[in-house]
Amino acid sequence: MNATWKPTKNQQTKQRRKRRFFLIVATLFVVGWVGYYIYSPPPPETVTVVKPTVFEKPTERLKHDAVLSASLPVRGQTSKHVLQRTIASGDNLSAIFAGVEISQTVMLQIVAADESLLALDILRPGNTLTFTLDEETRQLTKMELFIDPAHQVIYQRIDDRNFEYREIILPGTWKYQLLDSDIDGSFYQSAIFSGLSDREVGNITYLFKNKVNFNRDIRAGDRFQVVRNLQLIDGKLTGQSHIEAVRIFSRKHHYSAFLFEDGNYYDEKGKSLARAFQRYPFKGRYRITSPFNLARRHPITKRISPHKGVDFGMSVGTPIYSTGDGVVTRVKNHPYAGKYIEIQHEGRYLTRYMHLSRITVKRGEKVKRGERIALSGNTGRSTGPHLHYEIHIKGRAVNPITAKIPLAVSVPKGKFKAFKQRVAELELLLEKSQFDLIGS
Repeated sequence: MNATWKPTKNQQTKQRRKRRFFLIVATLFVVGWVGYYIYSPPPPETVTVVKPTVFEKPTERLKHDAVLSASLPVRGQTSKHVLQRTIASGDNLSAIFAGVEISQTVMLQIVAADESLLALDILRPGNTLTFTLDEETRQLTKMELFIDPAHQVIYQRIDDRNFEYREIILPGTWKYQLLDSDIDGSFYQSAIFSGLSDREVGNITYLFKNKVNFNRDIRAGDRFQVVRNLQLIDGKLTGQSHIEAVRIFSRKHHYSAFLFEDGNYYDEKGKSLARAFQRYPFKGRYRITSPFNLARRHPITKRISPHKGVDFGMSVGTPIYSTGDGVVTRVKNHPYAGKYIEIQHEGRYLTRYMHLSRITVKRGEKVKRGERIALSGNTGRSTGPHLHYEIHIKGRAVNPITAKIPLAVSVPKGKFKAFKQRVAELELLLEKSQFDLIGS
């Protein structure tokens, strides 16, 4: 019988080397293959060519522009002649214009056009600026401010030195939403967890400030309900909302607030939750030098420029008072509006005081009706010492002399029946166990 063949020592060594070699080659191949897919650069982006759309009605064009602006890239260059910048925290207008290589002179021309609107004074993170340049001269021809899907401002060049603005406000659709929650911990934490924004929670606590101590009177296990009205454009929320009704159930008390047609909040008995407004922001009588006029011709530029308030002629240093309880939301020194103050009041009211010489309140400060907030002046672009005073209701400027503002402490007798009907409608919504986004 033949003996079993066995490889020699040298042959065994060669076989081990061969196996090691093939193992190394296979390992390198796998590593290289994986590395290619991990580290290889991504494919180039696909460029889509969009054909121009023909619109039969102007309103269709406005709606299309709003939706299109919302869908554009948020930062950078959208084309060779269109530049877009999304506002980030810490940005300012001067730095943005420098970043797109547009002169500060042109920026001031746009700021001048914005004098009666002051939209550029409150640029917030997420707002978008789109710059359209002339294809040959590279001169700025148009700048668009996208605030939200329902609100845009377009600044259009009209000659070498001037721009004019067009404000686009889309009504959208409004839907009611019910938020119903038990309090677990603090009211603030529970309200935020339920879906209310920080601003809305602040408005509710400020609304009940004279009735409820939220740190002492509200405890875990209590309950609150809120009906709010939310704005939608093409089925998407814009971020705009109104609180329509609030009910808070504590162990010992029941608190309620209902928004009425005059923009004021009342309890279920029709008693105002806010102190009434006063008509004028000063004491004594002062002559109106320029009335409210949305088609006014500007006294300096001679172009049509809406005058969204009333000018009262008065000497520099005249005390100016807040016309209602509220929170100071702006304290600015504008090159054209001068030193000015903006106050947000309960409900849907906002007031502005411009061309001041001195301001005695700070942003974020709470003020009372009749509290001194400033001294009148002649700052900014002005033809003489005066106060420019504005009232805005639901985001729109109204005539301060004739505006329907709450001057009483309860619902007027002639309106009480309509108020009770409105309360019944809102209470019916509050009694529902749960609903989300139903027609208002």
